[in-house]
Amino acid sequence: MSISSSTNLRRSPISATLERRLDAVEHTRANNVSFEQTKEKIRKMLEKVELSVSAYDTSWVAMVPSPSSQSAPLFPQCLSWLLENQHEDGSWGLDHPSLKKDMLSSTLACILALKKWGTGERQISKGLQFIELHSASVTDETIEKPAGFEIIFPGMIEYARDLNLVVPLGSEVVDAMIQKRDLRRKIQDWDLVGRYQRKNGSLFDSPATTAAAFTQFRNDGCLRYLSSLFQNFEAAVPTVYPFDQYARLSVIDTLESLGIDRDFKKEIRTVLDETYRCWLRGDEEIRLDLATCALAFRLLLAHGYDVSYDPLKPFAEESGFSNTLEGYLKNIVSVLELFKAAQSYPHESALKEQCLWTKQYLEMELSNWPITSSRDQYLKREVEDALAFPPYASLERLDHRRKLLRGFCLESNTRVMKTSICFPNVCSSDILKLAVEDFNFCQSIHGEEMKRLDRWIVENRLQELKFARQKLAYCYFSGAATLFSPELSDARISWAKGGVLTTVIDDFFDVGASKEEMENLIHLVEKWDLNSVPEYCSEQVEIIFTVLRDTILETGEKAFTYQGRSVTDHIVKIWLDLLKSMLREAEWSSEKSTPSLEDYMENAYVSFALGPIVLPATYLIGPPLSEETVRSPEYNQLYKLMSTMGRLLNDIQGFKRESAQGKLNAVSLYMIRDQDNRSKEEIIESIKGLAERKRVELQKLVLEEKGSVVPRECKEAFLKMSKVLNLFYRKDDGFTSQDLMSVVKSVMYEPVTLEDESLT
Repeated sequence: MSISSSTNLRRSPISATLERRLDAVEHTRANNVSFEQTKEKIRKMLEKVELSVSAYDTSWVAMVPSPSSQSAPLFPQCLSWLLENQHEDGSWGLDHPSLKKDMLSSTLACILALKKWGTGERQISKGLQFIELHSASVTDETIEKPAGFEIIFPGMIEYARDLNLVVPLGSEVVDAMIQKRDLRRKIQDWDLVGRYQRKNGSLFDSPATTAAAFTQFRNDGCLRYLSSLFQNFEAAVPTVYPFDQYARLSVIDTLESLGIDRDFKKEIRTVLDETYRCWLRGDEEIRLDLATCALAFRLLLAHGYDVSYDPLKPFAEESGFSNTLEGYLKNIVSVLELFKAAQSYPHESALKEQCLWTKQYLEMELSNWPITSSRDQYLKREVEDALAFPPYASLERLDHRRKLLRGFCLESNTRVMKTSICFPNVCSSDILKLAVEDFNFCQSIHGEEMKRLDRWIVENRLQELKFARQKLAYCYFSGAATLFSPELSDARISWAKGGVLTTVIDDFFDVGASKEEMENLIHLVEKWDLNSVPEYCSEQVEIIFTVLRDTILETGEKAFTYQGRSVTDHIVKIWLDLLKSMLREAEWSSEKSTPSLEDYMENAYVSFALGPIVLPATYLIGPPLSEETVRSPEYNQLYKLMSTMGRLLNDIQGFKRESAQGKLNAVSLYMIRDQDNRSKEEIIESIKGLAERKRVELQKLVLEEKGSVVPRECKEAFLKMSKVLNLFYRKDDGFTSQDLMSVVKSVMYEPVTLEDESLT
């Protein structure tokens, strides 16, 4: 086969036409007041995420009696807030049709607080009317319910009885819920409860739970936590506090998953630096919340921070999760984050086990997932995507487009826990609008680049080579879907031209050339004499060498503006190594000789032809690459791992076709060498395992920071190509079939359009 998202250090020296277009569009964007206001709002989200107040938790804090008088509330401001913040329909809580059970739970809690202190008779009456009117929702399984609703709601009904308050639900419903709950007994042992107390004095960072515990046990730590809430909130409290880390990390994850994080690099780095300091200190806000811990691990790892997977080790098996509060409440968000974290770091055995059980857990949940709300449907799709599109075989631009088309993140600022919590200043529509505009902006640039490449092929007469496959769309797509940002134009063009030329030359050595022509082309590149008139043995050689020479010189010239030194000799060597490896394969074929498996693989990772695609592009991504760096074992190992993995995947999928053509590949050589009488299928499975180990080893090398001499942005290029390969070869030889063309067209030519109402 022939075929990171990081900001360049300088403006790409692209063609005058494209540069004028970029300048014009960027000038328009920069002067678009709305556009700049949107970016500023997102920056503020990253600085501080506001938390919505919770009527449910506020009511429980309001029920805490004063230590000096059991007949007076300790926090009267909470009671006043309840009296002043009832909705017109008699309810309390976040008002949304999909949150009816949450509203019922919040309303009952507020009624209990008012009843306990003998105030708000009018509000109590209106609240009870709301409960009676919506009593059918209590047992309606199609309505989304807060975590632990089956325990919390009947518990409050029992407390209402203690207060001589009749809840208008019907005795059958009440009795059934209480029997199902089977939790009439109260926990009397603080030693048991105290195991879950955090350093800030809370239980699970929950104001409601902590208030209930203080009311029963009078623990000083609980009181300290409750009192501290009012240093940040006036009269009403959120359902969980603190929650800043998860909220801000979620915003970062959203920006990255939509491809618009490059506009917020400084703010993201600030948040992650703070998160890393908390990680190193072992802060409970991160370590004791599974979703936050897993998300922090994944993001910190991806951004090059040195993080240990030790905090996630307890969840290597499902039993470790089941013994947590999240496990008891079957928190799907936590399991999904654990699954994503395990996929991001698969070379540790503990996380392989974690990946396995979380995958099985999510698959089981999907098999009977009740769709009770649009948010529930959104989460279901998130789980489906995580299972269907593993990160090692999914390209960024495909992910971005898929999430945009389904209205990604429109409800991501609301999360249902024991009650609902939302982030008022996290405006999903702002993020979505920015992402749509950016996707289409980048796509317009990609379209211009494709037109240039089409002209380049015609101007260099490549279409006249009838033996050669025409694969420009795939070659450019593989770069545009990964190195998609405007400033990486030079890297994309180099990547695409390298892909086109390696395809042509692969076909030239495979079916289109005589031995004389092969040797003539190699001699011309080996001689590399730019001052004399080349001697061609055929018109085919002239066409190929001319475009190859001009492309090498063009790439070398552009690379000089990035690197401040000439790298042309290295690019020539990359191509020469490829040509010689292809000649060797052609000689094996013509002589009908069978190389050893070792000789074949040592040659085949070079002949797979990724060198001229990826290696020159690393000079055009931005960071400086010294001669010592490109000669380092690390740089060459990145290249070898990527190419070996690709070669194995290619040979597996091409085995049947190449065997029919009488060609050798890794599969046939493994079969010749095999001494265990394994079947063809067993040998292919063994080779798949080897390819997977190479992929994991490559990922580990890319993530490794200690002792690394290759800039992370450049290492990412090798990983991006490995994702392209895994996508192309998931089912068959995608590069030689047309099955992926619809995917290519969607990314390259089909703008994202969303209905206006979906953005509000």
